[in-house]
Amino acid sequence: MNTQYTSAIRGQVYVAGDDIDTDQIIPAIHLNLVPTIPEEYAKLGSLALSGLPDTCPPFIRPGRMRSEYAIIVGGRNFGCGSSREHAPIALGAAGVKAIVAESYARIFFRNVVATGEFYPLECGTRLVDIFKNGAEVEIDLAAGVITKLATGERYTLKPLGAVAPVVEAGGIFAYARASGMIGKK
Repeated sequence: MNTQYTSAIRGQVYVAGDDIDTDQIIPAIHLNLVPTIPEEYAKLGSLALSGLPDTCPPFIRPGRMRSEYAIIVGGRNFGCGSSREHAPIALGAAGVKAIVAESYARIFFRNVVATGEFYPLECGTRLVDIFKNGAEVEIDLAAGVITKLATGERYTLKPLGAVAPVVEAGGIFAYARASGMIGKK
């Protein structure tokens, strides 16, 4: 991974399965919310993963606007379904700092990078079978590992490569401004 990182991401994990689609991340009924309006951005966060089946534990506790889970551990094809930018924005507004999945739907991955809401990390190990909801973990972005803090077990993450500085900057427009590709606001 890129060694420019000086910090780690620590927090509890929420374990999601395979094929988590964008309608589960943010149901289409809520797409009228405008992320650039602060109150509506917060509302999007409060609705993140509200489309999951009732058999799943809540991602956000009732009455809260943000999640206690900073990290989502996903399976294969995370973010499949329709191409909606609201999905990564809702997760970021909910307080997600990183998702570690086996793989991502291509458009969802691009939308995550474009918005810079959180780090879209991949792991070749099937972490959804290893981690449980609420497990405390640390992601060391510089070393490219996720560590289960209770046991010290470490799992290697795939490098983000050229995506890393874009996410680190806060998305494609922030990166373009910072690198001089486009003018400042």
